[in-house]
Amino acid sequence: MQPWLGEEEVAAVAEVIRSGWVAQGPRVARFERSFAARQEVGHAVATSSCTSALHLALLVAGIGPEDDVVVPSFSFIATANAPTYVGARPVFADVDAGTGNLTPATVEAALTDRTRAVVAVDQGGVPVDLDAVRELCDPRGIVVVEDAACAIGSTYRGRPVGAGADVTAWSFHPRKLLTTGEGGMLTTPHEEWADRAARLREHAMSVSAAARHAQVLAPAEEYLEVGFNYRMTDLQAAVGLVQLDRLDAIVARRRQLAAAYHAAIGEIPGLRAVTDPGWGTTNYQSFWVEVLPRHPLDRDTLLTRLAEAGISARRGIMAAHRQPAYADRNTGGADLSVTERLTDRTLILPLYHQLTDDELGRVVDVLRSTRGG
Repeated sequence: MQPWLGEEEVAAVAEVIRSGWVAQGPRVARFERSFAARQEVGHAVATSSCTSALHLALLVAGIGPEDDVVVPSFSFIATANAPTYVGARPVFADVDAGTGNLTPATVEAALTDRTRAVVAVDQGGVPVDLDAVRELCDPRGIVVVEDAACAIGSTYRGRPVGAGADVTAWSFHPRKLLTTGEGGMLTTPHEEWADRAARLREHAMSVSAAARHAQVLAPAEEYLEVGFNYRMTDLQAAVGLVQLDRLDAIVARRRQLAAAYHAAIGEIPGLRAVTDPGWGTTNYQSFWVEVLPRHPLDRDTLLTRLAEAGISARRGIMAAHRQPAYADRNTGGADLSVTERLTDRTLILPLYHQLTDDELGRVVDVLRSTRGG
C-alpha cells in the first residue's frame, strides 16, 4: 500500500503553518462537516486515530464494566482492544468465509446474557450486512458499532458505508484510502453522542480550546468527567480535506485494478479473491486472496515466491484470539474455525492508486507461474 499524496496536500499544510493555528481548530471543524456530508450522517467528530474513535464510540453508547461486546477475531487487534479499554469483555465471533465479516448467525453464536454491544467490521473495505446484524441486535437492546476503519469509499445498499449506523469509527492511517498520516473519525446521527465524544476527546473540557483561544478573556473551563487527549490537528485536517476531494478517483482506480486481478485470478485454479457482496461495493482497501487446498503451493510458500520476484505481499488478516494479549483471557467459546482458516490461508496482494498495469502484470505472472507447483 502507498498513500496517494501530492503537491495539493503540501500546499494545504503550508497554508495552515502560515496561519499560525496548527492545533485542533477551524480546519478540523471544516473536515468534520465535509466528512459528515460525504458520508450522509448527521455528525462527525475528528480524533487522533480510529482506535480512539472506537473507544469513544463505546463510551458514548454506554458500554462499560460487566458488559460483553461481541467482536470478530478476524480483525486488527484494535477492534478487541476498544472494549477492553472501557472495562468490558470482548467476546470473539466467527465470520463469513466469503466476506470476512460478521453475520447474524456468527453474532448469535457469541451472544451472552451480558452482551450490550457488537462491533461490526467492514473488513478490508468489504461492507458488512449491517441491516441483517441490526435485525438481530436491535430488538435485544444491543447497540451495533460499525468499525469502518478500512471502508471509506465503500457502499452499502446504495449509500456510503456507515450512513445507517448508530455510531461508526473510521481510520485515516496511511494504509487506508484517505489518509491524514494518523487520525480517525467518529460519525453518528445522535447529536448528544457527538457532543459528548467531542468533549471527551479534549479532556472533557466544558469549553473547547478553539472557543477559549478565540476570546481575549477566555471563560473558565470545567472538566465534567475524566476525558482523553484524542484530538486531531489542523495540519492533519488540511491533508484530509484534500484527500476527501481525491476519494472518488482513488476508489475508481482501485476498483479498476481489482477487476484486472479478478480476471487473472479467475483463471488460476486454487485461488479465490475477495469480491463485492450482494448488498454493496468494496473500495478494495485490501485485495486479499485465499489459497485453497487444491492449489499446488500453500500460502506461505506462495508469499515466498512473490518475495523472490521482488513483490511485497503480506499474510492475511490476523486472528486476534491467537494473540498473546488475548490468548489467556476468557473471550467466549464460539467456534472460530472460519477465522482460523482465513488467517492461515489468505494473503494480501499489492494494490494502491499508483500501481501501474505493468506492475500488476508482474504480480499476475508470478501467480500464474505457480499453477504447476
